[in-house]
Amino acid sequence: MPQIIDGKLISTQIKEELKEKVAALKAEGTSICLAVIQVGNDPASSVYVNNKKKACAYIGIESLSYELPEDTTQEELLSLIGELNDRKDVNGILVQLPVPKHIDEDAIIKAIDPKKDVDGFHPQSVGTLCIGQPGFVSCTPAGIIQLLKRSGIEIAGKECVVIGRSNIVGKPMALLLLRENGTVTVAHSRTKDLKEVTKRADILVVAVGKPKMITREYVKEGAVVIDVGIHRNEANKLCGDVDYDDVAPVCSAITPVPGGVGPMTIAMLMHNCVESAALNR
Repeated sequence: MPQIIDGKLISTQIKEELKEKVAALKAEGTSICLAVIQVGNDPASSVYVNNKKKACAYIGIESLSYELPEDTTQEELLSLIGELNDRKDVNGILVQLPVPKHIDEDAIIKAIDPKKDVDGFHPQSVGTLCIGQPGFVSCTPAGIIQLLKRSGIEIAGKECVVIGRSNIVGKPMALLLLRENGTVTVAHSRTKDLKEVTKRADILVVAVGKPKMITREYVKEGAVVIDVGIHRNEANKLCGDVDYDDVAPVCSAITPVPGGVGPMTIAMLMHNCVESAALNR
């Protein structure tokens, strides 16, 4: 049986550690506040926003919530971000993506002060990650590094393959594994002989966006498999990019869906919020 990497348990440990940090900061007179902006009422976004608010309440961070109508203009949204950038009492700003089609996502990301960019999406945050300087790191990849480290899985010297090259997961994931001294290959939809590439991986991170695409033919015996995908199957049950039942018997460790990578994203968002207090002092 493989080691099941329990994201719920590890995310709870991180939140408990952050709760203590927040209490210590409050005792010194430093409070932390996250502003969350949602444009429109996409049901999945509403669930994520609610989970973020609950996590803030749990660890003692104040949250400001801005629920804007679908027809909010780009100018109105940029104006609100500008106000929050200027507010000394706001440490972190998060705009829930996706935004409605009439709003330019890039312009919104770039408008957030990099010192308050707790999502780690601003070009400056990405640039600091590239050159190994301190800065906010995209929450899902940062959470995956914590899952590996806290599960006792060595990254240094390992052959790591990331399937997917998105700005939010694939690219920062590759950079973080490199930072931890992994040997990294990024594979994607145009990769030739994908199975040959993935079968070299000691650590395989799957962020491909296709339900149950990765079966045991893609996986080396004894590999660690991290599944970033989340979908609903025909029976309306949650599943990942990895065919869990097929792959689990051949790997040494695997993340389940749900309960693997998902809870870590919010835990690392909370981590970034606590870090933002130091940056915004």
